[in-house]
Amino acid sequence: MSGLNEYLKTEREQSWRVELRKQIKSKDRTSLNRVHMNEVAASKRIQSYIEVNSGLTLTQAQEEAKRCLDCIDPTCISGCPVEINIPKFIKRIEQGNFLEAAKVLKQTSALPAVCGRVCPQEKQCEAKCFYQVKLNKESVAIGHLERFAADFEREAGVMSVPEVAASNGIKVAVIGSGPAGLTFSGDMAKLGYDVTVFEALHEIGGVLKYGIPEFRLPNAIVDVEIDILRKMGVSFETNFIVGRTASMEDLKAEGFKAFFTGSGAGLPRFMDIPGENYIGILSSNEYLTRVNLMDAANVNTDTPILKGQNVVVVGGGNTAMDSVRTAKRLGAKRAMIVYRRSMEEMPARLEEIKHAQEEGIEFLTLTNPIAYFADDKGRVNRMTVQKMELGEPDASGRRSPVPMEGSEYDLVVDSVVVSVGVSPNPLIPSSLPQLKTTRWGTIVVDEDSLQTSIPEMFAGGDIVRGGATVILAMGDGRRAAAAMHQYLTHEN
Repeated sequence: MSGLNEYLKTEREQSWRVELRKQIKSKDRTSLNRVHMNEVAASKRIQSYIEVNSGLTLTQAQEEAKRCLDCIDPTCISGCPVEINIPKFIKRIEQGNFLEAAKVLKQTSALPAVCGRVCPQEKQCEAKCFYQVKLNKESVAIGHLERFAADFEREAGVMSVPEVAASNGIKVAVIGSGPAGLTFSGDMAKLGYDVTVFEALHEIGGVLKYGIPEFRLPNAIVDVEIDILRKMGVSFETNFIVGRTASMEDLKAEGFKAFFTGSGAGLPRFMDIPGENYIGILSSNEYLTRVNLMDAANVNTDTPILKGQNVVVVGGGNTAMDSVRTAKRLGAKRAMIVYRRSMEEMPARLEEIKHAQEEGIEFLTLTNPIAYFADDKGRVNRMTVQKMELGEPDASGRRSPVPMEGSEYDLVVDSVVVSVGVSPNPLIPSSLPQLKTTRWGTIVVDEDSLQTSIPEMFAGGDIVRGGATVILAMGDGRRAAAAMHQYLTHEN
């Protein structure tokens, strides 16, 4: 108990400390088991785009909230890129004050219902939970509780809107409406700025809309969070490409004093192997965007997608899981993941891998494509793959895959989705030659302020990181907003 005694030091009412120690000693809290998310059965969910996770019940949420020890030094907060006051919102749930829990979340997060669904809490806040770090037990289900609080408020029809300061009359432009841009917009609106978000596509939400399927993140959930930003005074312009529809100088002429670029990493990568241009081979970006935003699953749409019976998705990240599970819902009899490393090295969330396995997805690990072949009409009908073995760790810390000679074999396929990474969207850098970029095409920023080589422009999310998580992009949005506020305050 010495580690726990040290953890429960000072700065808390003595009565609470005494009571907490009693509860811990009696195992009232630490003996409780972590709640498990309720899910729709795999046999039912693969028939439609129904959301897989169905949320916690009120009783489950309050029982899970009891597990939180309300640590004096809550390391879970340091694990959260947007610094949610995690113990505070969880204690509100334990007390049954669910609407207040949602308000606590909104103090720092513009997208609590989104984060409760797609944020990799197991690698961030939950990884720093006292249970896991000190007691070697399952962490408090922070993500599940975040989703519960946000969903309760929405379903109760009593949506709170964060307070905003009086308008300061300063116009700020946001390029891109993904998680970085939305978070930045919310923080700047709270500070009294006149914020306009410019989105190239016809819908607001960026990767939250085009990149994540309905069965994992319903568009209606994203729309509700965006509507809160509108009520905070944020304006949105769709079908607007900064650098094409209007230049940065044009926007300056309209009175915009500063800019935040969160234009993402929407340029797909391919593997440059023979046959990669055959019909039926496309990137995960195109595949998911067409299905999620363009109704491509509908045969009567203007841009229908080829529905394969034997579909291979190349890659092992969350986007690969989204793609292969989408293929299953589009009627694929055999939907396969081909991944060059082992299951242990796979970067996708464990939950996504679990759901894919339950849905009948085949995992061909330690396997790599080396060529594609097509029928006389040019549509892919076969691919050659090669078995791999793991060698020494590479720069990412994962063991490098090494080809095994003589291990090639063929797979019958009629659709292939390539999900091996993305590159930054080049539109903004190409329209601003004075903007410094890296050799990978990402925008160079100051590490602390996220200010670019153009003083009035800040940037964050995938356009800076290359490819990262929703919550890391949101953290960038918050940091950039604080830095821009300081910059504009100094300038004015």
